Amino acid sequence: MKKLIILLLCLAPFFIQAQTNSQPFLTLEDATRISDAAEAKSKAEGWNMVIVVLDAGGHMISLRKMDGVQLGSIDVALGKAKTAVYFKRPTKVFEDMMKAEGGARIATLPNAVAIEGGLPILKDGIVVGAIGISGASSAQDGIVAAAAVAAY
Repeated sequence: MKKLIILLLCLAPFFIQAQTNSQPFLTLEDATRISDAAEAKSKAEGWNMVIVVLDAGGHMISLRKMDGVQLGSIDVALGKAKTAVYFKRPTKVFEDMMKAEGGARIATLPNAVAIEGGLPILKDGIVVGAIGISGASSAQDGIVAAAAVAAY
């Protein structure tokens, strides 16, 4: 019995550390604030958008479809957000690579949408999620995504 108590006392710090050491993450409140900023920028510019926010695992936290936007933009926004979170970089990087010589090989990457409008969301230098915007031109989608991430 005495050995068991000593063993438990020796292991206790490991269990306590495991419970208190957590990685930053994106909350529903964060996703709402980010989506609100994207919608405000979209409305200010007169653009109708689909706004998707994903967590660090690529799972949807929120999806907002503004009135009048084409249905196809739902899947495009989701694809942009997945690309940004899976590859930890803006989708504009892939769009620019497609324009370079030999860039067509980017089209063979799984889960890579090479259209501006997807951005990773970072907290303390760690990717905690991503946003995907679709509904206008890719440059306009990028403007809205940048405004949304800036609000975070």
